[in-house]
Amino acid sequence: MITGSIVALVTPMHKDGSLDWERMDELVEWHIESGTKAIVPVGTTGESATVDIPEHCEIVKRVVNAVNGRVPVIAGTGANATSEAIELSLAAQNAGADACLLVTPYYNKPTQEGLYLHFKTIAAALSIPQILYNVPGRTACDMLPETVARLAEVDGIIGIKEATGILDRCTEILELCGDKMVVYSGDDLTSLDLILKGAQGSISVTANVAPAKLSQVCELGRSAFAARKVLGQESQAQELISAAKSLDAELVGLHKNLFLESNPIPVKWAVEQMGKIGDGIRLPMTRLSTKFQEPVLSAMKQAGVDV
Repeated sequence: MITGSIVALVTPMHKDGSLDWERMDELVEWHIESGTKAIVPVGTTGESATVDIPEHCEIVKRVVNAVNGRVPVIAGTGANATSEAIELSLAAQNAGADACLLVTPYYNKPTQEGLYLHFKTIAAALSIPQILYNVPGRTACDMLPETVARLAEVDGIIGIKEATGILDRCTEILELCGDKMVVYSGDDLTSLDLILKGAQGSISVTANVAPAKLSQVCELGRSAFAARKVLGQESQAQELISAAKSLDAELVGLHKNLFLESNPIPVKWAVEQMGKIGDGIRLPMTRLSTKFQEPVLSAMKQAGVDV
């Protein structure tokens, strides 16, 4: 089972928008050293919408090679066409990825039955695990808990990244699916609360900037949830919760301010200020507006990030 802090990795680019492979390798090493438990290349944060298919497949392959089996690689392979999602997912499988992260189809607004058939068809084509990804604020498509429960019965579908930020929604999925579906938070601001309710980790934007601290928060949260399940360990659980919340409070500014403009604009700017990537980003994404730079810097300092 993949658990803990999972980084939705930024894609380093040169000023002209070309891919920066040297910085990509360096980022992978830094995340592994910092305690990140798994890496997601070419998700939303990795600018999957603006890299072409050959680049997409090459990014996954390069990250898999750089990781070299030390942590799981969950390749972002979702698309709004089922055939394209299968193509990307098979390429990730062949590259050696450990799992695929499949966003709900965007723009074309499928029905719940369409979502079920979309993911079921992809699952039938793959031999590696798949994690569903529900982010209606991006896709204009909301996969309901009842549909998630149906998909939990499909071989190969093992989890869901829930990015609505609605805790009751996530609790409902946990209740409907039991141990058939692992839940991951896709909303940094509510990720600790969700882990304390039974989620196994966070697929995180904040992890790009403060990976070690976010990893600690996730591990403390998971330990607290486990302790609560054991008779006589409520006092220990409360100590763990207090420690987790104290650390997470230092990250709240990042959880909020990394979304002052559309992701990944603020996070790429933040990682650039840390000297870990250059200033490349692809249109229609732009560099962070001047008026938001100070709030992002302030959040980084609050989190103890060296700038």
